Amino acid sequence: MKRLSAKLVFMGSQGVGKSSIITRYIKGDFKKECEATIGASFMYAKVTLRDYQITLKVWDTAGQERFRSLVPMYYRNADAVAIVFDVSDRDSFNQVKNWINEVRKNTDTPVVYYVVGNKTDLLDSRTIMYDEGEEFANSVNAHYWETSVYSNTGIQDLFTKIGRNLIEIVESSKPPANLKVEIDPEEVPNNDRINNSKIQCCTN
Repeated sequence: MKRLSAKLVFMGSQGVGKSSIITRYIKGDFKKECEATIGASFMYAKVTLRDYQITLKVWDTAGQERFRSLVPMYYRNADAVAIVFDVSDRDSFNQVKNWINEVRKNTDTPVVYYVVGNKTDLLDSRTIMYDEGEEFANSVNAHYWETSVYSNTGIQDLFTKIGRNLIEIVESSKPPANLKVEIDPEEVPNNDRINNSKIQCCTN
């Protein structure tokens, strides 16, 4: 099994459902009333695809304006960033571009971007339709995805898509230095193990 670790940061306006998406995936829990994140919180998420075991170090950042100055310290060195908006709240959608521009201005490593339209279960109050969200994401070179924590749709697939994209990056001809794949020792061919042990012996 190949092992890959990556840093994933969730960003977006207050109340769009960032914490709920993460908790729904990792713990399978859903709470209709969720306390606002203060500063940031951190959890691990696991994704298994093909012969990869991917560990995502997931940072959930606060959306309140008073914590805005703290957010850069959390998305620094991120491998992937998910900017979440509420499909029934156009203002949260309009803020997505500002979040993306902020990350791009303050990072110097490759980052994969995801624009996530959450709360798709709110059919009657929805103001941002799929086509508009996807068109915007394409314009900023980001992936687009929609979710509903309430109905538990799109959550699993979002994390699977992130894992699949990370595998594509590490298997590309020029993978970034910040993403490294480790292979379980028991899966290394015997000849390689012998050679490695000899090298270690001679250099001691």
